[in-house]
Amino acid sequence: MSTKLYVGGLPYSVTEQQLNELFAQQGTVSSAKVITDKFTGQSRGFGFVEMSTEEEAKKAISALNGTQMDGRPLTVNEAKPQEKRTGGGGFGGGGGGGRNRF
Repeated sequence: MSTKLYVGGLPYSVTEQQLNELFAQQGTVSSAKVITDKFTGQSRGFGFVEMSTEEEAKKAISALNGTQMDGRPLTVNEAKPQEKRTGGGGFGGGGGGGRNRF
């Protein structure tokens, strides 16, 4: 079963290909995703890598957590499940300013 890893502290210039190559040294990478800002497309400095086995994931954490990539220290650990987002944003209903015309 594959294990998903969180990778923080990524250089803003890193590509998914570079992330994949870095982790492939530790085992088989199922997927590598750099998270980007939805408006600018700029990297947000973190991503996720899915390793094919739990053993490879642990090996990657041991080998890469705390190492440097382009002068930035990496944080590598097992990803936590995404929390469900509720509501948020938007404008509340109503308010009718002005006079009632009817």
